[in-house]
Amino acid sequence: MHTAPFGEGPGRPAPRPRILFVTDLAYQAKGRRYCDEDIYLTARLREDFDVALCHPADAAALMETGAFDAVVVRNSGPVLPYQEQWDDFTERARNCGARVYNQLAGKADMVGKEYLLELTAAGLPVIPTVDDPRDVGRLPQTPTYVVKPKAGADSIGLEFVSGEGLAGLTPGPDGILIQPCVDFTYEVSFYFVDDAFQYALHAPDPARRWHLERYAPTDADLAFARAFIDWNAVDHGIQRVDACRAPSGELLLVELEDLNPYLSLDLLDEETRDAFVTALKRSLQRLLAS
Repeated sequence: MHTAPFGEGPGRPAPRPRILFVTDLAYQAKGRRYCDEDIYLTARLREDFDVALCHPADAAALMETGAFDAVVVRNSGPVLPYQEQWDDFTERARNCGARVYNQLAGKADMVGKEYLLELTAAGLPVIPTVDDPRDVGRLPQTPTYVVKPKAGADSIGLEFVSGEGLAGLTPGPDGILIQPCVDFTYEVSFYFVDDAFQYALHAPDPARRWHLERYAPTDADLAFARAFIDWNAVDHGIQRVDACRAPSGELLLVELEDLNPYLSLDLLDEETRDAFVTALKRSLQRLLAS
C-alpha cells in the first residue's frame, strides 16, 4: 500500500516557498543571545514559508541541492572562523544564481571594513579613518586611537593605542584601520529592511553598548542613516546603521552592518516587532518573485 509522504496528499495546497535559514545557534555573543532571535524569526517565517536551518559551514552544499528557493543568512556570527567556507559559499551562490538574503552586493561590512576609508575620502559623516600609521596626521589629534583589523568583526582584534604607540604597529596581512577615539555621548542604531526604515535603538551609557533602549529619530537622524543605505544600494536585505553622537552634536557612522546584523528584537514592543516581521516577509516575497 502506497503512503504519501508526511504533509502530502489530496487537498494539500500548493507548495510554499522553501527557505534555507543560515544560523549558528551555538554562537556566544557578549550581552546578546543570537539563538533566541533566530528561533523567534524562524517560527514567524514558518507562517508563510517552509524553513530549514543549517550552520554556515553547511550552507553551500545544501544550497546546491536545489531544494530551496532562497537562502537567508541571519545570526551566523563573524565570518572569520570559517572564512574559507564563506568565500566558497558566496562564489558558488553567484555561479548558480541562488537568491541570497542579504543580497551579496553589499559594499560595507559584508566585504570588510575598507569602506570606512572610502567614506572618509568622500567626506561623508563617518569617524575619520586611515590605514597607515604615517597618515595619522590626517585624523583629529587625540591621546588614544582605535586600531582594528580590516577583516575584523564583533570587536575581534580591536585595540586602543596611544599616539606614540602607533609608530610601532605592524599591520597583519589583511591590513588595519586607525581611528581617533571619539568621546561620544551615546551610540544609536537604525534598522532597515531593504530601503525602508523600521526602528531605532540607542545605548544611553557609552560603556554598556548592548544595554539598548528605544530611540525616536529626528528627520535629520533618518536622513543621516538613509544616506548610507542609499550608498550601499542593497535591494534585498536587512541593514543596521550604527552611529555615535559626537560632542559637537552630529552623528558619525561607526559601521554599516549589511551581512547579518543582530536585530535586538526582544527589546521591541509587539506592534513594532510584528511590523518588522511583516516587512521581512514582504521583502522575501519580492526576492522570490525577482
